[in-house]
Amino acid sequence: MTESTTHPAPPAAEPLADSAAERAEPGASGTSGAAVVPTGPEEPTARTAPPGGRRVLRTVGRWSAALLLCAGLATGTAYGLTALERTDVPGLATESDGRWEYPKLTLPALPQGSPRPFTQSNTGEIHHADLRKLLLPAPKGARQDPKLTGGWVTPDRFAAELEPVHRAELKTALDDYGLRHIAGRGWTVPDGTSSRIYLLRFDSGDTAAAFKVDHFGGTDYPSVRLTEETLSEPDRGWKDPGRNSPLSELVDVFEEMEPAGGVHVRQAYILAGDTIALVVHAKEGSAAAVPFHQTVALQMQLLS
Repeated sequence: MTESTTHPAPPAAEPLADSAAERAEPGASGTSGAAVVPTGPEEPTARTAPPGGRRVLRTVGRWSAALLLCAGLATGTAYGLTALERTDVPGLATESDGRWEYPKLTLPALPQGSPRPFTQSNTGEIHHADLRKLLLPAPKGARQDPKLTGGWVTPDRFAAELEPVHRAELKTALDDYGLRHIAGRGWTVPDGTSSRIYLLRFDSGDTAAAFKVDHFGGTDYPSVRLTEETLSEPDRGWKDPGRNSPLSELVDVFEEMEPAGGVHVRQAYILAGDTIALVVHAKEGSAAAVPFHQTVALQMQLLS
């Protein structure tokens, strides 16, 4: 952790974000990078300094070098934190509190000249990256769902997540609202928790927002019911993961009310510009809150 913070890699997700000054090689600002040889006469003090003076100069030089080193380390740490916010998403893996061990995540590179979804110039809040690469990968030790491998998903497959009474209406609405793509991934961890994530992309952020309000509901309860679910309520344990995410106020997190029946379901809807994410955790008995909140927070980061 210390090594990666001190020497951060250049942000990979924003190839166009670096300015010309940031791209310039050392010595490019009017010099060749070689030592500059003075052309005038040398200073007499440089030749005639007494031995005691040289010791003082060496001591001052050592202290100056130490101060510069500390300043460099502090700068490197600050840059590392900035780079982490921009490109790297933490795995948040600690065994002590039940979190899952996710791989280190990096935002995919954008096509040449394409802005990030929440930059000022991107008025439609469009995700220009491949939607499939914005899906959270499975954590360590998980078994992949053979029907949800991180590729494209049909509206029929997505609608199968809902109770039969909702499916026909939902598929019609997806067509009416001009759905572009659905990507999905699923897995099961050794304790039996099943996870599914779907990303639904529309033509703009306004269209996605309208679809979410009309067909998935608001913060009080979801408008549609999942196949394994009975009745859900807002998840009181959810806390905003912070990091100044533009999605902090655009996620609705629910858990199934007690008694939950045979399978306990947790679900979240994330409105991220032109894309809506559905995150589901389900487990016989009780689906733990900590890994569910972790999964939601990481998926938010990938869509930010």
